[in-house]
Amino acid sequence: MAGLRFYKFSIFLVLFASLLVATSCHGLSRNALFIFGGSLNDVGNNNYMETAIKANFLPYGETFFKNATGRASDGRLVPDFIAGFARLPLIPPYLSPDNNDFTNGLNFASAGAGALTETNVGM
Repeated sequence: MAGLRFYKFSIFLVLFASLLVATSCHGLSRNALFIFGGSLNDVGNNNYMETAIKANFLPYGETFFKNATGRASDGRLVPDFIAGFARLPLIPPYLSPDNNDFTNGLNFASAGAGALTETNVGM
């Protein structure tokens, strides 16, 4: 029963993990996507952290990106589809050293992130 309740809570968090925020910059209306969450939304932040939970090897990313991306998927994630619907480019990971343009939003999600005691047993 607790597992089912956790599952429903997880689905609830995934639905609200991505926020589409309308901002104004020099009089122009812009959309920005800020993503928070766990492995369902991580686009590669764990590649830049000291953690054992990484997805920077094949088959992760091979369907859409043709190489390993750090995403816990072989292709696009839900935030990628939301960004496409909002006419935004793919949202980059926050920790990426190549990332210096934050006007379209950021992805703060990290695989293995958990706020519950059950998610970090032994830590």
